[in-house]
Amino acid sequence: LVEQSIVLSSDGTEEENVQVRRSKFNFVDLAGSERQKRTQARGKRLKEGIDINKGLLVLGNVISALGDPKKRGKTFVPYRDSKLTRLLKGSLGGNHKTLMIACVSPSSDNMDETLNCLRYANRAKNIQNNAIVNVDASSQLLTELKSQVRALAGDLIRVKDGDTAAGSFTR
Repeated sequence: LVEQSIVLSSDGTEEENVQVRRSKFNFVDLAGSERQKRTQARGKRLKEGIDINKGLLVLGNVISALGDPKKRGKTFVPYRDSKLTRLLKGSLGGNHKTLMIACVSPSSDNMDETLNCLRYANRAKNIQNNAIVNVDASSQLLTELKSQVRALAGDLIRVKDGDTAAGSFTR
């Protein structure tokens, strides 16, 4: 995100401030947690479903460790137990804003999966992250230096015009 703002300086000219902000998005589809009995998967699909469920189990353990106020800061968070949790480490307990969208089914046939999904999302809701905006240090420094140059240039013009009371320079 590049943020530009135009500000009027004391002498009436327009000044432009530019700040560069960087963001990272993690989109994860947590589908595939259905029970093998219901899907009747065999072979590669069964192995794939088992691996997905293992990853979701580890993610659930991380969410439990981070979301429970009694455990927060006192228990080990198993980020390394799964590729998924390693990728989502910042989103789960770091300097990120996190949004979880739970897709549920209105069908009574899927009641168990719907309730499990809602419980999972409720645990994730309890995670408290303190997101701080990461502003590029070089763009922030550049903005500060530009404002100093503008202020000094305005003072120099006032001194040249003979208005020493308004400027910070003295003759």
